[in-house]
Amino acid sequence: MKVLDIGEVAQQSGVTPSTLRYYEEIGLIASVGRHGLRRQFKVDVLLRLSLIALGKSAGFSLVEISGMFGKDGLPDLPRAALHAKADELERQIRNLTVLQNALRHVADCPAPSHLECPTFQGLISTASRHNKSKAK
Repeated sequence: MKVLDIGEVAQQSGVTPSTLRYYEEIGLIASVGRHGLRRQFKVDVLLRLSLIALGKSAGFSLVEISGMFGKDGLPDLPRAALHAKADELERQIRNLTVLQNALRHVADCPAPSHLECPTFQGLISTASRHNKSKAK
C-alpha cells in the first residue's frame, strides 16, 4: 500500500498541514499511522480532499460534508441536499446578476446626478423594501 506523508499530501492537495490535522481531528480524513512524527495517509485521501474542497466551494459546512461520506468512507452524496444547494446557488446567481447590472447602470448613467436617474431611484426603493422584509 502506497502512503504519503502529511507534507506530500499538503503539496499535492494544496491543503495546509494544519488543516489536514484539523480534518483528521474532526473525522473528515484519517491517517494510517506515522513515520517518526509525520502522519501517513493512503493515496485516496487526495480524492477525499478534492471532494471536501468541492463541497466547501458549493457552500456546504464541514459537518454537512462529513455526512456525505458513508461508514466505509466512500462518498454517499445526498441528492436532495445537492438539489437544494443547487437551487440556492441559482437564486444567489440571479440576485448577483441583478446587482451587477444595477452597479453597471449606476456607474454608466448619463443623468447629471444619480438622484435624478429613475433607474437608480428604483434600485434604492427595491433595496429599501428588501431590507425591510429581511428585518421582519
